[in-house]
Amino acid sequence: MTSLRTERITVELPRGTVEVTAFLTLPDAPRGAVALAHGAGAGPEHPFLVGVTDALTRRDLAVLRFAFPYREAGRRMPGPASHATATWRAALAALADWCPAMPNFAAGKSYGGRMASLAVSSGLIDPAALVYLGYPLHPPGEPEKERADHLPAIVQPQLFLSGTRDPFVEPHDALERVVASCPDATLRWVPDGNHSFEVAGRARPADEVGGGIGDIVAEWLDRPSPQRPEA
Repeated sequence: MTSLRTERITVELPRGTVEVTAFLTLPDAPRGAVALAHGAGAGPEHPFLVGVTDALTRRDLAVLRFAFPYREAGRRMPGPASHATATWRAALAALADWCPAMPNFAAGKSYGGRMASLAVSSGLIDPAALVYLGYPLHPPGEPEKERADHLPAIVQPQLFLSGTRDPFVEPHDALERVVASCPDATLRWVPDGNHSFEVAGRARPADEVGGGIGDIVAEWLDRPSPQRPEA
């Protein structure tokens, strides 16, 4: 059995505090907790994230889905990166209060995952591991504009999940090179998957797609991890 709670998280921004909506899904006896951020174009209620959540809670992982301030305010375009990283800090602090004495992980779809990596590299959060569901390495069609300089400095284990038809990671060897430069990183390709992990010629509901991705994430989180390198 799982329970779902709607919560509010207070985020400290340069011009004052704001509150964002969050959804905490708890299995009966969680052994770990995952903060799961949405992508730039969708909120925490998106069916894909619900599917990921369902898969993780089946493996006894609590999941906190939360909104970034721009989404909470009803805007379509993300605000400053500093607002997103501050939200990550607040979300993981709240998760540690609600799910104490267990490892906390940071995961995010596209933009949400990239913002988690910036929060880590800025020293704002220190999750046990990071998971990127479609890391946006560069804008589509502009591979020269990589967003990866900070990734090799991250010492936490990192999982990169990407579709082979994702325009944000073309050419593929660019992402492979970035992953190879990180101290402890894993790359998993989803054959024929696009940026939303939809597979060509195989129409499926978004929650079902998310469930399959969530299973991969849960298996990776269960793997033995080497000792974290000294910073």
